[in-house]
Amino acid sequence: MSDKKLRILVVSQYFWPENMRINDLVRDFVSKGHVVTVLTGLPNYPEGRIYDEYKSAPENFTDFFGANIVRVPLVPRGKRSISLIFNYLSFFVGASFLGPLKLRGEKFDAVFVYAVSPIMAAIPALVIGKLKRVPVFIWVLDLWPETLRAVGVLKHPKLLALVGSMVSWIYNRTDYLLLQSHGFFENVKKYCTKDIDPRRLQYFPSWAEDEFSISTPVVSELLARDESVFTIVFAGNLGDAQDLPAVLNAAEMLVNEAPVRWVFVGDGRMSGWLSEQVEARGLRNVVLLGRHPLEAMPALFACADALLVSLKTNDVFEKTIPGKVQAYLASGRPLLGMINGEAARVINESGAGLSCASGDAAGLARIALTLAKAEPQQLKLMGMAGRKYYETNYSKTVLMNRLENLFRAATLREVTR
Repeated sequence: MSDKKLRILVVSQYFWPENMRINDLVRDFVSKGHVVTVLTGLPNYPEGRIYDEYKSAPENFTDFFGANIVRVPLVPRGKRSISLIFNYLSFFVGASFLGPLKLRGEKFDAVFVYAVSPIMAAIPALVIGKLKRVPVFIWVLDLWPETLRAVGVLKHPKLLALVGSMVSWIYNRTDYLLLQSHGFFENVKKYCTKDIDPRRLQYFPSWAEDEFSISTPVVSELLARDESVFTIVFAGNLGDAQDLPAVLNAAEMLVNEAPVRWVFVGDGRMSGWLSEQVEARGLRNVVLLGRHPLEAMPALFACADALLVSLKTNDVFEKTIPGKVQAYLASGRPLLGMINGEAARVINESGAGLSCASGDAAGLARIALTLAKAEPQQLKLMGMAGRKYYETNYSKTVLMNRLENLFRAATLREVTR
């Protein structure tokens, strides 16, 4: 296939300096010589307020490894459901109206949407794709409207049906829907017309950022390695979906049972609650490190004996594989999962660790204790199994080449129409 350099527009409500996997994709495509432009909002995830470093010097955030960043204003997500809704709406409106203006005169070969919530971020991409006459690809990472119902943002059946109609409108006007999990296919098809070409629906999972594949030992500045305790690290968004109450209950059960240390790194809508509960319960076996850049995570993971992923019990979450699972597998550390569905299948199928049902605090305490008592060689074998499974199923090189080929094939079809 042609090695012509591509002109790619990435549409994402979230982008650097926010820690998102889309950053890695953009950096990779620029390194291959492609011309990349990013249409995004103002950085405020997950804290819910615009980053101080951005407010003080926004001019420092217009270029990312050679990619041009075009930003539109939005309402910060805050800490309440109503502010989150306004956050979603503000980016959709701003990107739909200001995006085409800011990108006037620009030419693209493909438009790529990083479709974590909200799915409305795809609408400005469809508008621009129509104006520029180029194919649009949506990487579907959340299921709407089901995710809104699952996290309690939207509950009224008529409103959910209205969002469902919008999702159907988006899906049926998109050239390719790239689905992060096999569990997504059945759900996505419900919102597509019956005669949709099945080739428009492609399985495209997440990968781990390059930092997690570096084997050179590094010392963490966030946490000291302590051989006297078994260290479990949870990294990422501290939100309602992660079921932190159940995780804390598990930690509390082991306070006097075994020398186990639970380390949380990240921020989010539940971070204040987490801090209050740790103090109120006197959980001396819990360490809260706050938010830190992605670059600090590999060294932190190296201090861990196991890495934790958790999600609430929900039919939507069961179909999802949180992006951190790939990073955990690539790190070569055992996994602990308090999770159902696809993610639990990956943990069990890979042999990379142990899992229990979502919401099962006692089960999490039990499997954590099992790993804490395991022989070092057994833990090492689990980590190696996870790394091998990652390389077989989530190779970044293979996935990036595949996406590039999809872009080229779609571009050729546009030319020959």
